[in-house]
Amino acid sequence: MRLLVLSILLPVLATSRIIHGDIKSNEIKEDECILPDALRQEIRSYETVANTIINSLVNGKYKGGTYKELAKFVDTFGARVSGTENLEDAIDYALDLMKEYELENVHGEEAQVPHWVRNHEIGELISPRKASLPVLGLGSSVSTPDEGIEAEVIVVNTFDELRSENVSKEVKGKIVVYNEEYVSYGETVQYRSQGASEASKLGAVASLIGSVTPFSMSTLHTGWQNYEDGVTPIPTACITKEDARLLQRYQDRGEKIVVKLDLSYTRYNDSTSRNSVGEIEGSTDPKKVVLVSGHLDSWDVGVGAMDDGGGAFISWYALAVLKGLGLKAKRTLRAVLWTAEEPGLVGWEEYNRTHFEELSNFTFVMESDEGTFTPLGIEYAAGAEGGCIIQEIVNLLAPINATQAVASKGGVGSDISAWTSHLIPGASLLNANEKYFWFHHTQADRMEVLDPDDLDKATALWAVVSYIIADLTEDFPRTRDNAHSNMVNVIPT
Repeated sequence: MRLLVLSILLPVLATSRIIHGDIKSNEIKEDECILPDALRQEIRSYETVANTIINSLVNGKYKGGTYKELAKFVDTFGARVSGTENLEDAIDYALDLMKEYELENVHGEEAQVPHWVRNHEIGELISPRKASLPVLGLGSSVSTPDEGIEAEVIVVNTFDELRSENVSKEVKGKIVVYNEEYVSYGETVQYRSQGASEASKLGAVASLIGSVTPFSMSTLHTGWQNYEDGVTPIPTACITKEDARLLQRYQDRGEKIVVKLDLSYTRYNDSTSRNSVGEIEGSTDPKKVVLVSGHLDSWDVGVGAMDDGGGAFISWYALAVLKGLGLKAKRTLRAVLWTAEEPGLVGWEEYNRTHFEELSNFTFVMESDEGTFTPLGIEYAAGAEGGCIIQEIVNLLAPINATQAVASKGGVGSDISAWTSHLIPGASLLNANEKYFWFHHTQADRMEVLDPDDLDKATALWAVVSYIIADLTEDFPRTRDNAHSNMVNVIPT
């Protein structure tokens, strides 16, 4: 099942990463929206409630709460890698936190998850000069032989160049280095996810990629990669953008490049993890669900404060604030903290399988996994009418200047991307995340990336939007595109 789902979802996930600086502007103009007066007035009637939520987080009792709880969490557990005991301890802690804040129906839901561990990694430049070559293995990479691999290097910028007649015949027995240009995450991440297999098809013994980032201070960016069926797996790791360019310059000058790699990894059997769930049960229609989410697992570098501690914590803490304020919507508000997102949306996959028959009751789904920097509004996949409803709701966020509603060209979120591409209307946090990929999957993903005031505002936005959608008289509309298109993306096999 996992291979089918991942083959469908990975392209969706890659292209769904919306960075604020890349948006050309799909923001709704007020004169483009025609909503029934009764619905428009109903949404505007929530102004007092929205202000109460915002004030409680920006100036009141809950100010600084998201940051405080997140800092304690990441300081206690650090990195939370799929399959590890530390991740399970962190999940226990998160479940206890939700109980402490009196969320309802708090529980874990099991999922089998992969467990890949890096043991040691050494890279050396042997020629044209001797120097250390820092490397960081990519998720699921195989190891080098015990004696390592010492081989000549060939540098390419694109897959087309790799496959070209002049280059492809020179690859056998060499280490392929990708010195790819960063265009966007969605376009550039293909070199991380597919680079090893593409090099192996031509006989390469290993591959290295320049880290997928628009800005580098000699930072290494890891991430999951996938071996293509029927292709010999070869060791693969990232190097810094600076070193990728250095190797390019050597090659351009006609100098022979030799690198030695000693990479050791272990792939254990899958183990049991859990998605973490907490709710505020609906007052009149509890079977209908508005879901908010982020993922609790992280990479083994940094502490996963930004990716995705911030998204996970604004999700459950938004419900904690609503509970503390005595706000109970008509429909159930459910926080899901996904497990094993990093190795390929594995927690979502199991949740989708076990809840598939209930998805018709999922009114709206939300996920924050693109940073929790200064919130600007909502990015949505909800059709034209849904977009107009969201614009009316985010207009109530004027006190924190988060009134943008931007339509996604596909799905939104990472774990929820298949749902929002084809089945369920949904949203992600639109935030000033231009620097997100500076820190993504690096040692620099720490609490210092985040700002307490930004987290307060992001939590307020999350709480206001989810609460209003869950409490409106009518269910959030499912457009034809949401409801019927290409159901294979979410049907369990």
